[in-house]
Order: sequence, then structure tokens, then C-alpha cells
Amino acid sequence: MPSWAGSGHEGASDMSAETTIDEDAFEGWNGMLDAINPIKVKLNVLLLGIPVALYAKFGLHNAELTFIASMIAIMPLAFLMGKATEEIALRTSESIGGLLNATFGNAAEMIIAGAAIFAAAEFASDGNVDASEDMINIVRASLVGSILGNLLLVLGLAFVWGGIHHKEQSFSPTAVGANSTLLLLAVVTLTMPTAYIFAVQGNVTEQAILNLSHVAAIILIALYGLFLLFQLRTHQELFATDGKHHHDDPLMSYREAIALLIIATIVLGVMAEILVHSIDEAAKELNLKPLFIGVILLPFFGNAAEHFTAVTVAKRDKMDLSFAIAVGSSTQIAVFVAPAMVLIAWIVGVDLGFNFGVFETIAVFLSVLIANTIASDGKSNWLEGAMLLGTYVIMGAAFYLHP
Repeated sequence: MPSWAGSGHEGASDMSAETTIDEDAFEGWNGMLDAINPIKVKLNVLLLGIPVALYAKFGLHNAELTFIASMIAIMPLAFLMGKATEEIALRTSESIGGLLNATFGNAAEMIIAGAAIFAAAEFASDGNVDASEDMINIVRASLVGSILGNLLLVLGLAFVWGGIHHKEQSFSPTAVGANSTLLLLAVVTLTMPTAYIFAVQGNVTEQAILNLSHVAAIILIALYGLFLLFQLRTHQELFATDGKHHHDDPLMSYREAIALLIIATIVLGVMAEILVHSIDEAAKELNLKPLFIGVILLPFFGNAAEHFTAVTVAKRDKMDLSFAIAVGSSTQIAVFVAPAMVLIAWIVGVDLGFNFGVFETIAVFLSVLIANTIASDGKSNWLEGAMLLGTYVIMGAAFYLHP
């Protein structure tokens, strides 16, 4: 473990001893097989969505069934990615563990958004401008939905489930302040193009908005790099916790965890590719708006890793890790994933900017404000979680009814 991964003080040597894991204790692949066993993990039953999606896509040519099956399959795949990441994180400090969980917890959203961007480029090269624009709108909606889902749904579930088992829970005020400030800055930056369009009443070229988005994307990624430097190297002692994260025993070897992570990622990529190519036709057959699919459905199924991991550790009174996963994921979406998608789209020749709709912009801004306000005291209870969940349901209804 790198010297800057621990708490940075006398407890570092103790933490290193505590996190030393005897890999020789694991033999074969029993740990990984147990992780995907539907008898031991009921969620894995949904892995049946993989063959169903493949058959519906290539055998039945049924877009509706393909969409539903592939979206369902993404949930256990995202969970397996989170499980593998958690096993790897057990061998690190809690700050790095939260970072790893947030990063690979967002891998599903990144893969889906990336698949949609490449689909948009494919449609554009074929001259299908409308289909290409639909894919870009799906990307924007999924990014907005990921922020809303992590801040309101995942954090709300963690607060409620943790609050049911513990009267009051606490987490690091420093982590709250750092994440909240960076997240608010990112949201302000993400909404600037929309605010600019509204201020000049649309009297601006699309290229100008794209140029502003490209500059903002580069700055946001640079700021995220500085945030990681601050959290993991120069001021890691501010994020140190009591090390409860390391009291869990690993259930699989490092080799098994890496193999599971790679396999789940590849299969999820295939499902994402199938999913994005079925959205347009499936939305018409299911009478659902693409905006609702992008903002609510895709992040809901893609955030399964955050749902289970954040809620599970909240029950164990590990709110620092739970907060790092939920709010850290939102921060990563806003400061890293969204800018990265903009830059990837720029590279492949797709016009993706931060020009979200006014309604989506207001929803994101309000969700950040309410989450920051509730978490500002560094304490949580089930009522605060219920408030977050209530807000998410109201916004979900608004997106469903949005014309």
C-alpha cells in the first residue's frame, strides 16, 4: 500500500498490520463463484436477463423485451462490479476504498453513456441526424439522473436504513465540506451553458456553447485531479477515520476480485451496447419518454452497486464510507464523468455540450442544495433520509409527466 494511503500518523503502521491479508488462505475460485451464486445472493437471479436480452435482440428482434432484459441484467452486473471493488477496497485505506467504490460504482453509467455516444457517432455517420440527437439527449439525461439518483435516492436509502438500526449516525464534516463544495462548484459549471442560453434568450451559436463546454470540461477534470491530490496525498489526515472499514474479512482473493471485476465490466459493456440501440423503439412501444428513461430508469438500474453497498455499510454504522460512496459518486459524475463524456464526444465528432434543459438544470441544482443542507451537520437519521427519498419521488413524477 502506498505511504500516502493510510492516515498519515502513528496509526498508519497499525492500519497496515490490520489490512494485511493472507492471500494463501484462498484456494481456487470459490469466493468468486459464491459471489455470482444466485442461491447465496438472490439478486444474481436477474443475471438471467443476459441470455434473454441476447435472444430478444438477435433471435426475436423484439426491441421492447431487449430493452427490459438488458436493463434488468445491468443491475446484478453493476452489483458484482461493486462487490469486486469492495473486496479490493478492503486492502486499502477507507478514503481510497470510498474512491474505488465510487469510481467503479459509476462504471455502469460511464459505459452506458459511452455506448450512447458511439451510437450517436454511428448514426451521424449514416446520416441519421435525429437518431444521433436522441442518443445525445439520452447521455445528458443519464448524467443528470446519476447525480439525482446518488444524492437523493442512494443517500436517502442509506440514511433511512442506517437510521432504522441506529438512532443517530455521524460522518466526517471535512469530507462533507470538501465534497459538497466541489459538487456545488461542478453543478454551477455544468449549468452555466444553460444559464447563458437563457440569459441571451437563445441568441448564441451552438458552436459557442460547445466551445464553452469543452473549456469547462477540461477545467473540471483538472479540479477533480487536484481534489484527489488533496484527499489522498497532501491532506489525507483530514479524511482519516477510525478504520472500521478494515474490520471486515475478505470473501475472495485479490485474483478472484480482479477477475470478477473484469468479467462483469465486459458483460456490462455488451448489455449497455444492446440497451442503447433498443431505447428509441422500446420507448415508443412502452409509451415512455426518453427523458424519463435517461433520468430515472437508467441510473436506477445502473446505480445498483451504490444502492447495495452504501445501504449495507450504513446499517453497519460506517457512514463515512456510505457518504463517500453516495456523495462521492455524485461528485465524480459532475466533475469527472460528465466532462469526460463531453471530451470523448468531442474526439469522436459528436456535438455534446453542457446545455441541459432548464428543467433538468433546476432539478440538479435543487438536489445539490437539499443534500448539502441535510448533510451539513455531519449527522444523519432516518427522517432526513425520508426527506431525500420524498424529494426524489417528486422529481421522478415530474420527469414522468414532463411533456
